[in-house]
Amino acid sequence: MDLGLTGKRALVLGSSRGLGLASARALAAEGAVVTLCGRDPARLDAAAASLAATGASVSTLRLDLADRAGLEAALDGLGDTSFDILVNNGGGPAPGPVAEVDAARWSREFEAMVAALFLVTGRLLPAMRANRWGRVITIASSGVVQPIPNLGVSNALRAAIVGWAKTLAAEVAADGVTVNTVLPGRIDTERVAELDAAAAKRTGREAAVVTEESRKTIPMGRYGDPDEFGAMVAFLASTRASYTTGALIRVDGGLIRAI
Repeated sequence: MDLGLTGKRALVLGSSRGLGLASARALAAEGAVVTLCGRDPARLDAAAASLAATGASVSTLRLDLADRAGLEAALDGLGDTSFDILVNNGGGPAPGPVAEVDAARWSREFEAMVAALFLVTGRLLPAMRANRWGRVITIASSGVVQPIPNLGVSNALRAAIVGWAKTLAAEVAADGVTVNTVLPGRIDTERVAELDAAAAKRTGREAAVVTEESRKTIPMGRYGDPDEFGAMVAFLASTRASYTTGALIRVDGGLIRAI
């Protein structure tokens, strides 16, 4: 199936590893011209090299979503460059109960996890609307539907992103821009390994035991492959998904049991 992505320009936030990199890899494989974003130059260069080795057209942009001034400067540096596809992806906050989060941390996490995505989207949207074609795809979490224990900040702030995306989808639909949110479950990434290790430390168990117990809660009985997730992002970015907007798409192996 031709996804119609050849030559489309994609900006993928948080794409030096994990779900962001998997999304960028899937878009590049379909012929998109991909710009990887991240805050670690060495990791970003390594990710770009891995894609370039496949023949992909790839560039990098150093972005720290927690640094508002630096983020705005980086976006200013893009000049008149326009993008057809934006994949919003940010790092996850440290685990912990929601009741223990103080006001300063709420503000800090909101700036990096929520406001930064709104800022980047707002900067790229005018060109998409003018071109009558655009895709905004935001990576959230299954926790926005079924809150994940001990991930209080993530559950709360990603839910705000879902409300924003649904509202935005209606506002720009007539301009040929779709806005969708993808909800990963337990995907085999460094982030999930870190969360399993943190849970193991907190409960005094082996990380392998925690992982196995987690797998048992998933109907498919395994963690997802990052490329399985990336494939969904590529489809939502495609011309084939032109009538899909305002949606929450689960990629979770059946983890969320609610309808």
